[in-house]
Amino acid sequence: MKVSFRSMIGSLLSLVCLCGLSTSVKGQVNAPPGKVDVGDSAPAFTAKDDQGKGWKSTDYVGKKILVVYFYPADMTGGCTKQACGFRDDMKKLQGKDVEVVGVSGDSVSNHQLFKKEYDLNFTLLADEDGSVAKKFGVPLKKGGSIEREIDGKKEKLTRGVTAARWTFVIDKNGKVVMKNTKVKAADDSKAILKKVNELK
Repeated sequence: MKVSFRSMIGSLLSLVCLCGLSTSVKGQVNAPPGKVDVGDSAPAFTAKDDQGKGWKSTDYVGKKILVVYFYPADMTGGCTKQACGFRDDMKKLQGKDVEVVGVSGDSVSNHQLFKKEYDLNFTLLADEDGSVAKKFGVPLKKGGSIEREIDGKKEKLTRGVTAARWTFVIDKNGKVVMKNTKVKAADDSKAILKKVNELK
């Protein structure tokens, strides 16, 4: 039986669509199963904060507007710009009843170094196994290590996973009102302020 090249390609593409790609050339892991879109109820989650204490989203949802922003790694260029933007706009955000948490695959100790180096005034959550990112459907890649000089001392920062840069805004009813999968790191806090103003 003759099978055309075109039909073979079509069959292969159908199979890929059904099964999903396991990894990409650059080590991209499957998009996690928990897909969250605007209008959905936000998933409840827990993680260790930058002080090593348990942090629960349920302590904030219903009381404040919760901004959950996922980013690749502490102490890197874009992530530092993003964090410093939130730091600089924190008074405006807090004035609008907004709680901001940054989430990455970094450890608690990495977060402590990052916060100290850039005087960050909001909570960072350690998601070393990517469990929080998975709940939101945020794509993950494998972790890694970087070296930085902090306070004149070389530090090695190792992260368990590397999350995509996605930002979510959750209103006081626990609904996702904003999902940004194409975040411009330096402008993220301004985009959040604009969205929060629209909610009022």
